[in-house]
Amino acid sequence: METSCHYHFKLLFLFLIIHSAVSEIFFEERFDDGWRGRWVMSDWKRSEGKAGTFKHTAGKWPGDPDDKGIQTHSDAKHFAISAKIPEFSNKNRTLVVQYSIRLEQDIECGGGYIKLLSGYVNQKKFGGDTPYSLMFGPDICGTQTKKLHVIVSYQGQNYPIRKDLTCETDKLTHFYTLIIRPDATYSILIDNRERESGSLYTDWDILPPRKIKDIHAKKPADWDDREYIDDPNDEKPEGYDKIPPEIPDPKATKPADWDDEEDGAWKPGKVPNPAYKGPWKRKKIKNPNYKGKWRTPWIDNPEFEDDPDLYVLRPIKYVGIEVWQVKAGSVFDNILICDDPQYAKEVVNEIWAKNREAEKEAFEEAEKVRKAQEEEEARRAREEGEKRRRERDHRYKRRRRHDPRDYMDDYHDEL
Repeated sequence: METSCHYHFKLLFLFLIIHSAVSEIFFEERFDDGWRGRWVMSDWKRSEGKAGTFKHTAGKWPGDPDDKGIQTHSDAKHFAISAKIPEFSNKNRTLVVQYSIRLEQDIECGGGYIKLLSGYVNQKKFGGDTPYSLMFGPDICGTQTKKLHVIVSYQGQNYPIRKDLTCETDKLTHFYTLIIRPDATYSILIDNRERESGSLYTDWDILPPRKIKDIHAKKPADWDDREYIDDPNDEKPEGYDKIPPEIPDPKATKPADWDDEEDGAWKPGKVPNPAYKGPWKRKKIKNPNYKGKWRTPWIDNPEFEDDPDLYVLRPIKYVGIEVWQVKAGSVFDNILICDDPQYAKEVVNEIWAKNREAEKEAFEEAEKVRKAQEEEEARRAREEGEKRRRERDHRYKRRRRHDPRDYMDDYHDEL
């Protein structure tokens, strides 16, 4: 009987044939049984005892048990592995970089990104100091850092995106997709939903900006930025200034026990005058000469020099995973590098969208088991603590019969 994984692969294979005439797949890795022949584990940090390994597994709660990836193994370690791919350039073509990751562990602090590398790379020494052309993916540390990195290399220098992008932090599979187009625009998708878009010109500090504000510009003397003005035809009503702010309270009555000889002439208290409208001011009308708020004008930046190949990375020859994790357990899978966003979308639909409910159910079941185990362990700990307390009290009672002073000394020592 044909497995679900093989059936899905056939569907994607047919889709690939249909698109092959207009698109190109540079690299695609599903981590099937032959994956070790394509990937090289780095010895970086191994001599120091700080190098972790990768385990070929579907993970603890997969949506499809036949769909395996590689999972970081051993806590507080550096993980570095890479695969060589046929060299390609993204000049005059769209670049799509996509992969899935499931953070099964309480990661605490660690990366989950991938890198594209150019030039010659000694894969056995691939590590954190190895130059790269692109770094893309999540990085989590504590409750503050939940960052989605997009770092591109330009003329040997790395430039991170200026925007604060956040990544997913739950324990389910998520697909991360980066699209860079020949017009230097980009899109970032998570699970096929666009989370960010823009331009390499504006969202990275690679080139000086095309336009800058003219710091020498001054507002013209005749610039009228008053949106409203006093109505020159409005006149103060006759007798307006004679209207008192307060008037005697018309509802006040003289108290029955008021004695004019002793208390003086009775006068009602004062109350605000409803006819008094405050100091007179002319009505406001729209200013017929209003030119809007004056703003410093933008001018061409004399330091800007365009590079039509701003979007072009150095020819790509390798893809790698190089991360540090306090707690291991991230499952990397479904790495795709191509020039067809539609094919990348279909991959997500075929794998993630189809399996997410099954994965969610498997995760929820695993959580029930974990919580039940924790509750059982807590119950046993409580029972064991109560047992030790009863035994301790029994010993003290026996000792107290002989010498109360020994009882108190032993009691405080054990506490």
